[in-house]
Amino acid sequence: MTLRELFDYLSANPAVMIFYFLSVPFTAFLAGVLGKGEGHLAPWKYLYAILIYLVCIPGIFAAALAVYLFLFERGGSIFNVNLLTQVLPIASMVLTLGLIRRNASFDYIPGFDKLSNLMLMIASVFVLMYFLDRLHLVAWVNVPVQYLLLIVAGLLLAFRFALKSFIS
Repeated sequence: MTLRELFDYLSANPAVMIFYFLSVPFTAFLAGVLGKGEGHLAPWKYLYAILIYLVCIPGIFAAALAVYLFLFERGGSIFNVNLLTQVLPIASMVLTLGLIRRNASFDYIPGFDKLSNLMLMIASVFVLMYFLDRLHLVAWVNVPVQYLLLIVAGLLLAFRFALKSFIS
């Protein structure tokens, strides 16, 4: 099964995706109502961690896929975006994170720092890939490939630490 076949199957059977991406924010809303002001305590923070991972993994994947399609494929129009597979996961992620943020600080959620580092790493890789794609570095530099890979890795590390210090 290819990724396109998976997206076609999910588009043909939307009930499962709609239920999943609406039930996670609804659970976060109910947890916020039932555990008002107690989001940093033991049972709620673990529930929030589970909800964050349930919604952020598909949301990050959908965002990365959308960025890839628009930056590197160059064939897609904004009017051809599949709302079910490309917009719903991101909207559900934003809504769930907003609902959880109202009741608990992300500093108390176990594993959220690793997830935010993953988001930061994916964003820096895409920015670096876009920059290198636009620069056409390979076309006019006569450098062995291993040195080019070291330069890219160094740029990635520098970009990541610069973003991390800027955000913190």
